[in-house]
Amino acid sequence: MNATPEKADDLIVVGKIFSVHGVRGEVKVYSFTDPIENLLDYPRWTLKHEGKVKQVELVSGRGSQKGLVVKLKGLDDRDEARLLSGYEICIPRSLLPNLPVDEYYWYQLQGLKVINQDEHLFGKVDHLLETGANDVMVVKPCAGSLDDRERLLPYTEQCVLAIDLEAGVMRVEWDADF
Repeated sequence: MNATPEKADDLIVVGKIFSVHGVRGEVKVYSFTDPIENLLDYPRWTLKHEGKVKQVELVSGRGSQKGLVVKLKGLDDRDEARLLSGYEICIPRSLLPNLPVDEYYWYQLQGLKVINQDEHLFGKVDHLLETGANDVMVVKPCAGSLDDRERLLPYTEQCVLAIDLEAGVMRVEWDADF
């Protein structure tokens, strides 16, 4: 393992180490990629936790019932592997594949101001949730918001009218009373 981190502002969180697996230093990982195995396509990770940053290299990985089981280079001891529990797995944003026009990564939507068809500012996208039927945006109030309500809005074509990343705005079709 190496201690030289990537530039922090270029990193995107793509998973998290949550436990150890076995006695040979493997770790259990929850992947935020879709499908979860896509995390294994990135051979070098930056790990971050409570101000600590480490560079690691992936040796191998496989799917399991609750995520992935991963072997990292130079990590051969269960007790040492346990110390990585809680670390976020990050990669440079530049490594993410380009998306087709009008498709976005969740991190790109976070922080956008949400304005409805009546020009009411609902707040900003705090984060998104995967529900199975469709993704849901959690919109929290901000300075200038219509009110102090947190809103859960579906991330669907029917709700989202337009996204302007440069302006930092998402336009939605949503009644302010809901």
